[in-house]
Amino acid sequence: MRARVRIHIPLLLLSALTLTACSAATAEQPSSSAAGDSPAGGAPAKVTVVPPTAGKPVTVTASGGSLARVKVVDAEGGELAGRTASGGGSWTSDRKAAPGTSYTVEVTARGTGGKETTSRSSFSTPAADKVNKLTLAPGKNTTVGVAQPLSIVFDRPVRNKAEVERQLKVTTSNPTEGSWGWLTDYSGKDRVDWRPKQYWKPGTKVTLDATLNGTDSGGGWFVRDYHTGFTVDTTSRVVKVDLDRKKLTLLENDRPVRTIPVSGGTPGGDKRSWRGTAVLMAKEGTIRMNSETVGLGDAYNKMVNYSMRLTWSGMYAHAAPWNAAYFGRENHSSGCIGMSDANASSLFATVRPGDPFEIKGEETKGEVAEGNGYGAWNLSWQQWQAKSALR
Repeated sequence: MRARVRIHIPLLLLSALTLTACSAATAEQPSSSAAGDSPAGGAPAKVTVVPPTAGKPVTVTASGGSLARVKVVDAEGGELAGRTASGGGSWTSDRKAAPGTSYTVEVTARGTGGKETTSRSSFSTPAADKVNKLTLAPGKNTTVGVAQPLSIVFDRPVRNKAEVERQLKVTTSNPTEGSWGWLTDYSGKDRVDWRPKQYWKPGTKVTLDATLNGTDSGGGWFVRDYHTGFTVDTTSRVVKVDLDRKKLTLLENDRPVRTIPVSGGTPGGDKRSWRGTAVLMAKEGTIRMNSETVGLGDAYNKMVNYSMRLTWSGMYAHAAPWNAAYFGRENHSSGCIGMSDANASSLFATVRPGDPFEIKGEETKGEVAEGNGYGAWNLSWQQWQAKSALR
């Protein structure tokens, strides 16, 4: 079905036009001279409004004159800004028209004698057959650690990655080099993260403007824009875990402030820990951990205190009083980084989501993958840049 477009012509014109979307709408502007008189100001410009197909900009042209002013407004009063070409012969909107939206177009044009006339028209774009939505992390107005990436997970596939990435603008309060990188989230969905070249400078303010409304992802249309912002903590915290020496060291602003004896994953088999940089995803507190959910059979099913999630696959740092005999002596856990109740409580109270846990050790499963939590830091800067769709 094609949307109907209505052109409202000033009363001096004795005819009205009805147009369909995706066709050119042409309306000749009236002059101000009285009936029977020759137009002292010259002939009016002829204006053509071209309603867009889905995902395309609005175009307005003028023949026999120039465009003085073009205003395109949606039903909620939001204006679709645009630019007039040199010479005033055409105008194109900066943004694409959004699916399922009605627009009113008001055009003021100058004729050959300089006389200005105004016309109005309206059109509606077809609704999207499939809509894509997204989830942003971290949450808006949060404060995070120095390793927290800006992460977007999409509900539907993103096949037009370059087109989507062009609409994502990151602004920082200080000069920060960074890049988007496309990956597959642990859930299997498409995801794109923006990480700086190095850890954030403490105190940095970060904003994202995702002007996606009207963009086709290739798996569905975006029908709204997104905006978020967060602040990096003024204290830089890095947690270093040495599984070979069975100890955890907390650094604040590059200075060691605490060392904790720990026990990591049991060497050999599936109970080893991951190595590499894992970013603290969430402080989940007291939770039930069930080994069956991570493919370890009936190895454990218990309530665990001071749980700090490091990966989607189930690696945590947490209190493990049942392993007290092994802290600082032997790696004997089912893959997590365990410590005493007192040390876990103190660490839990100090760290915040976005703090990096830099884990090293010989007997591990391998490095944390970029989609298993926030593992982007395990790629070199060049490797990460290569994941941008615009490189």
